[in-house]
Formats: sequence, C-alpha cells, structure tokens
Amino acid sequence: MKILVSNDDGIDSKGIAVLKEALEEIAEVTVVAPRTEQSAVGHGITMQIPLRVQEYYKNGNFFGYSVDGTPADCIKMGIRNIMKESPDLVISGINNGSNTAINIIYSGTVSAAREAAIMDVPAIAVSVTSHKPKHFEYAAKVAKMLARKVREHKMPVGTMLNVNVPDAAEEEIKGILITKQGKSKWDDTYERRVDPYGRAYYWLIGEMVEVDKDLDVDQVAIKKNFVSVTPIHFDLTDYDTFKEMKNWDIEKVFNEKAE
Repeated sequence: MKILVSNDDGIDSKGIAVLKEALEEIAEVTVVAPRTEQSAVGHGITMQIPLRVQEYYKNGNFFGYSVDGTPADCIKMGIRNIMKESPDLVISGINNGSNTAINIIYSGTVSAAREAAIMDVPAIAVSVTSHKPKHFEYAAKVAKMLARKVREHKMPVGTMLNVNVPDAAEEEIKGILITKQGKSKWDDTYERRVDPYGRAYYWLIGEMVEVDKDLDVDQVAIKKNFVSVTPIHFDLTDYDTFKEMKNWDIEKVFNEKAE
C-alpha cells in the first residue's frame, strides 16, 4: 500500500513523525507537508505565487518534501508531481487540537484529506484533542487500523474520514464510535490590544458554544473519551432545503418574465 502523508502543523511537527513511523509498518509512505505551520487555513490553495518544494531531512535522514504552501497545495503537489503513482490512501495528521463540529470547515488538516477526496483518493484526517498533546502513539495506532479498514472495505468516491482521538493513554479510551459532525460553533471576537509602541492590534479570542448532547456526535464523543470517526464529503448541498425551495416558484417567476 502506498500512503501519502501530510498535515497543517508543518513538516517538523512531532505528530507527523509519529504517524509516518507507524504507517511504515504497513505501507510505503511519502511525506509532503507544509514548510511552516498552516493551522486554520481551511481549503486555501496558492495561486499567482510560485510554490517551492525542498527535500527535508531529520537527523541526517531523508524524511519527505516540504512545500511553502497550504495543506491542499501539498496534496495536489504530492499526487500530481512527486509520487510516481497515485497513492492508495492519504492520511493528514496527527494534528494538535481537535477538529470537530464547525472546526472541520476551518481545519487545514481536514482540508488536506478533503483535497485528496476531491482527487478521488481515499483519505483520513487524524487529530488529537489537545494543543499540547502527550499521547500521539494511540492516535497513530488508530490511523494504522483505519488504513487497513479503508483498504478492505473501500469508501464512496468523494468521502473521507475525520478522526479525533482523546489525548489520553490507551487504557483510558472507552472505545471508538462512528459519529456525525456536531453543530457546536465558536462565539468569538477580536480583542483590541495595544503594543509597546502604542499601536493598536487585534487578537482573536472566544470559546466553543456546545449545543450537542448525543453520544453519536463528534464533539460529545471525544468529551466522553471515545475516539470519534466521522465520514464526511465535500457536497455541501442542503437537500431538504433544495426540495423545499422547489415550492418557492423561483424558476416559474423567471420563465414567466422571459415570456
């Protein structure tokens, strides 16, 4: 199995190193990751600015390729330019901090996996639920297990798995749940501050407003020390509203005007 690994925390992050080491037990691994941290960049891609790719070494050994772009850039570059054959799977992570509920939209980690799904390559995004995680190893173990499961069972084209693992020792994990994306979101604002020179600047602050209660929702599951595995895709159509809007007669009004 050939696996392309990326992230949004940067190629020198601990999480990607632990993930690569674990996956090398079951696959041929290629790392293509941002040169610097790209957290919360969403699904941005680089245009009108040249992308530079460099071989990256750790402790004198070749580790992978660094790209001075976004996580989505890295996936495009890895699949189209660096790998000789399209990968069997893309895994993005291991990310510092959870990517649940509304965070899925902002996440560079999830966007790397989503870009792979757009390119018809099965993908998994993996995050640990702490910004200063202590337990990468179990998350890597989960990623390795899911890599095998995805290869065995396949996934619909355009679908990816978003995985969140509590930052806890393996014996403290209560289990693994298939979950839905939650509806919790940030209540945030920009706080005005002043630097030592008297110049104003603004710093984003806020807190998550949690509205979900059911255990089969990502944000709730991780709070209860379960691993959350959420299948998501890039079709953003609201199908219920799509059906309802047929009763608005929008199309009919336009056709009458044309007549």
